[in-house]
Amino acid sequence: MSLIRSSLLVGFGSIASRILGFVRDMLFAQALGAGPVADAFLTAFRLPNLVRRIVGEGGLNPALVPHLSRLNPDEAASMAGDVISFFAMVLLGLTAVVEIAAGLVALLLAPGLHDDGQTLTLVTLYTRLSFPIVVAVTLSSVAAAILNMRGRYGATAFAPLAVNVGLILTLVALETVVALPLDRKAAWLSSISCLAGFIQLFIVLAALRQGGEKLVQFRKPHWSPGLKSLLLAGFPALVASGAAQLFILVGTQVASFWPSGISWLYYAERVMQLPLGLIAAVGSSVLLPQLAKHHHAGETTVVIAAQHRALEVALLLALPASAALLILSFPITHVLFERGAFLPSDTRGTALALASLSLGLPFATAGKVLSQTLFARGALRLTMAGTLLGILVTLIGGVLLALRWGPAGIALGVSLGCFAHAAAMAWMLQQIGLWHPDGRFMSRLTRIALCTALMGLGLWGAQQMLAPTNSLSLAAFCLGGLALYALGAWLTGAVTRDDVASLR
Repeated sequence: MSLIRSSLLVGFGSIASRILGFVRDMLFAQALGAGPVADAFLTAFRLPNLVRRIVGEGGLNPALVPHLSRLNPDEAASMAGDVISFFAMVLLGLTAVVEIAAGLVALLLAPGLHDDGQTLTLVTLYTRLSFPIVVAVTLSSVAAAILNMRGRYGATAFAPLAVNVGLILTLVALETVVALPLDRKAAWLSSISCLAGFIQLFIVLAALRQGGEKLVQFRKPHWSPGLKSLLLAGFPALVASGAAQLFILVGTQVASFWPSGISWLYYAERVMQLPLGLIAAVGSSVLLPQLAKHHHAGETTVVIAAQHRALEVALLLALPASAALLILSFPITHVLFERGAFLPSDTRGTALALASLSLGLPFATAGKVLSQTLFARGALRLTMAGTLLGILVTLIGGVLLALRWGPAGIALGVSLGCFAHAAAMAWMLQQIGLWHPDGRFMSRLTRIALCTALMGLGLWGAQQMLAPTNSLSLAAFCLGGLALYALGAWLTGAVTRDDVASLR
């Protein structure tokens, strides 16, 4: 299966997951609004959701894929079984610790709630109910990495839909069948999210057993130097892979000092995750195995070329998405979320946060793509250093900007963190001779920027005449902007006939 066709399969799965996530978050906003209960639930949901996003987008792949790809099939199957067994034991122990110390975890997640005992108690309860999903989604990610390495993308692309489907069905039932207080609704949602995660794990494990090739061999775990090296690489791989999500987590901690700040930042970030999650899933599931193979073969020129082409495709999506989210931040927030318990004041706060986050989308995308080359080389410490730099910039920038602009300033701090991370990735690659933007890349980037500017002007002009106020008019704006961008991309050569032919 070609790189682009594989990317499309993973991309379709990611898009389906993000669309269901949109539906889920619209129902969240309707059912819980943006008050204290919503802040408590979304704070508790942030940690397991952080892990779900990182590992769901291939966060463990940088540690697993390069190592397992060097082994013969039998050794790889035995090693994969050992990895799953060890991760299961560690995760069960971690879950037990979190269940016992949930109150401390709640305070660490939202320090601004230290004087609000009632909300902090709810955060503690919801953390205990939802955290076990971490066991399921992490083991699912390990199994997915093994499947992706063998070129099997179907189950790994669509199994994550189980979590969102479970939550959507629960929300519909809570809104139409039974009438519960807000805190009880949030408790049910926390429990169902955990159950849905284990359904996802069952689907992926079932896929491992299909086909003639035995991909996993379980045995009494054998502590070998290779397993030790792989497991020790797992933590920096998760930290480095989850850069953008960690920046948001830091922003959430700062936002806990503002009323409704957690909720506003959450809903804004969920909108931004549609394009970013697509690119992240494609990068870690499809691009990384390709880069790792070329790196082990010593094909440096091919690695650089593949990196540049992947960055071109990523920015082809990210730049227009960033412009559209910036220009349409208020209509998008109004149409998606303003109903039920979600008030007009929440729309304004969320829209300002979305506009600020949209500025960082191209940098978050670039950082995600560039880090894949370092992952393929096994340079996990370098990528983790870049992530830590981004976290520091997010924290300092978020605090300083929040003093002037509140939660919108925190979101702008997250964008600054994404910029710092992308710049660090490019600098590191340059130091090892793997960042040499060629003429083709610079020409394509210029054309993409021109098409984005054309689309942005069109959306801004149309909004001045008739702002979208419902789902149909918003869809018309989005489709019109997409058509204008696609036309410009074709006319300027940002997309060529060869690009279209490669999809076949």
